[in-house]
Amino acid sequence: MGTLKNIERVLAHILGVLDAFGILTMAGMVGPLVLVALDIAAAVSEPKYSLIRDSISALGLTSLGWIQTIGFVVFGLLVEIFTAGLFLNIRRKHLFDLGIGLLTFFGFGLALIGLFRTDPIGTSPTWSGRIHVWAAYSVLGLFPVALALLLSSIRNDPNWRRLFHYTIVTGILAFALAVGRLFLPQNISWFGLYERILVANVLIWLEIIGMRLLLLSIRRNPNRLSVLLRRHYR
Repeated sequence: MGTLKNIERVLAHILGVLDAFGILTMAGMVGPLVLVALDIAAAVSEPKYSLIRDSISALGLTSLGWIQTIGFVVFGLLVEIFTAGLFLNIRRKHLFDLGIGLLTFFGFGLALIGLFRTDPIGTSPTWSGRIHVWAAYSVLGLFPVALALLLSSIRNDPNWRRLFHYTIVTGILAFALAVGRLFLPQNISWFGLYERILVANVLIWLEIIGMRLLLLSIRRNPNRLSVLLRRHYR
C-alpha cells in the first residue's frame, strides 16, 4: 500500500507540473514504451518465434498475437494524441499542417496494423491480410514524408531548432530503410532484426520529440514546479 501511495504521489506531482499541452505530449513518450514492452513480452513467451529471424507481423499469427494487437492499437491512439500536442507547440510554417495531417494518418495506420493480421506465407490472401499490408506500406511511406514537411517549422522555431538536423537524419534513414524493406526477401535469417531497426528509428524520434515537448511544458510552469518540490521535500 505504501508503494502505491508513493507512485500516486509522484504521478500527482508530474501532472501538477504539466500544462494541458504537456499531458498530451506524454503520449509520445509512453506509446513507444508500450509497443516495445508488449512486443518483447509476446516474443519471449512464444518459444518458436525469433526476434531476429521472424517479421514483426508474424508475431500476430502466434497464440500471443493478441498482445501485439493491443500494442499497436494503443500505440496508434497515443500517436494521435501526441500529434495534437505537437500541433499546438510548434510555430507553423509552410506545409506544417500537411505534415501534422500525415502524422495523424500514420497513427491511424499503426492501429490498423494491429487490428488486421497478416496472412501466413503461402496461403491465399484475405481482406485482413490486404488491409494489414496496405497499412504497413502506408506507415512506412507516411513517416519520412511527414518529417520532411515539418522541417521548415522545426528549423524556424527557436524551441525546436536544435532538433532540425536530427530530424533530417531520421527522415533519410526512415526512407532508406523503408525502400530497402521493399526489396528484402522474407526468408533471410535477419529479416526481423531489419524490421525492428526500422521501427526503432521511428520510436526513438518520437521519444526525443516527446521529451522536448515535456521540457517545454515544464518551462512554462517554473513556479508550479518549485512549489511542488518544496511540498515534496518538507
